[in-house]
Amino acid sequence: MSYCLNPNCPKPLNTNDGNFCLTCGSKLLLKERYRAIKPIGQGGFGRTFLAVDEDKPSKPRCVIKQFYPQAQGTSTVQKAVELFTQEAMRLDELGKHPQIPELLAYFTQDDRQYLVQEFIDGLNLAQELEQKGAFNESQIRELLNDLLPVLQFCHARQVIHRDIKPENIIRRTNSQSTNGDLVLVDFGAAKEATYTALNRTGTSIGSPEYVAPEQMRGRAIFASDVYSLGVTCVHLLTQLSPFDLYDINNDAWIWRQYLTSQVSNELSGILDKMLESIPVRRYQTVDEVFQNLNQGQQLATTPIIASVKPITIPPTSTPVSIQKTPSQIDKELEEMKTLFLQGGNLKSNNNTAFQPQPPTPQPSSSKSEIDAELEELKAKYKNGEL
Repeated sequence: MSYCLNPNCPKPLNTNDGNFCLTCGSKLLLKERYRAIKPIGQGGFGRTFLAVDEDKPSKPRCVIKQFYPQAQGTSTVQKAVELFTQEAMRLDELGKHPQIPELLAYFTQDDRQYLVQEFIDGLNLAQELEQKGAFNESQIRELLNDLLPVLQFCHARQVIHRDIKPENIIRRTNSQSTNGDLVLVDFGAAKEATYTALNRTGTSIGSPEYVAPEQMRGRAIFASDVYSLGVTCVHLLTQLSPFDLYDINNDAWIWRQYLTSQVSNELSGILDKMLESIPVRRYQTVDEVFQNLNQGQQLATTPIIASVKPITIPPTSTPVSIQKTPSQIDKELEEMKTLFLQGGNLKSNNNTAFQPQPPTPQPSSSKSEIDAELEELKAKYKNGEL
């Protein structure tokens, strides 16, 4: 089976494996090796096809991207050409990473530009969310630990992805990669972060729901990818549109209100910092996020030892924990009882748990009332409340 890549072909589906379309006569093989099987996506600037590489014995599957702008206007088409070429360049630079699709070919045929890249078999996270429901904290931590190193790899090569969202993250089926199961795709919006580019306002690129405020104004920075990844996480946790998770009237994220499972304060704090609308308040690098995430995970798995309530001692002394026997407690309480009745002062003793200020005599207090109060005090001390 073959699919004709001529946009004007009335019947592009061919049931044979020939070299020419039975309807329009167009070539069915690109560069005499890549055969399109079926369309898998279409946008304003092009179409995407599942294909096979017939030049290799195993005929592995691949993806063909055809540049086919449908937008009107010279400047728009020119920008589309620039982005398509840019994607090929970025994939050529970054595609050697196991979690980024490899660029297989980039060429022009029949006056149309084509890009052929590695096929990633699996569902993207938007599809996974629809099929399996909202993510939990463990899954979000796994996602971040999987993707942050990929972004670090990109940023180290001065590339800003600019379009991180669930649709552009694919979980590879039957992955044998030691790096991770998640693959970051679609570098069509990726931008080289040169000093000149970072200081020049350009075209706003990306999906509005996930784009950082500064990127909306055409000033994408590395921290813009951090923001988009944070938005992706809260969307996966709530299964709601990011637009519904932000209170525009109060300029605040309200994603916690829509959680379907509990999220620790630790992870919440990390996500909140990723989502800061003011860039300087946000994580500036993915390294910072990664360190906080793993530091938090380490702290979370450290056994928590039950703390003992500190004993009141003079400020100049070294804090110590003192264990008293019931007879010692009874003796000290009897001493306090006598002193309260006589209006005297308690002897100074650094090992004494109770060191009240000299009490003001209360003639109206009876012996029985004092007994009751001391019994209550004794019970609290034994129960560790003092």
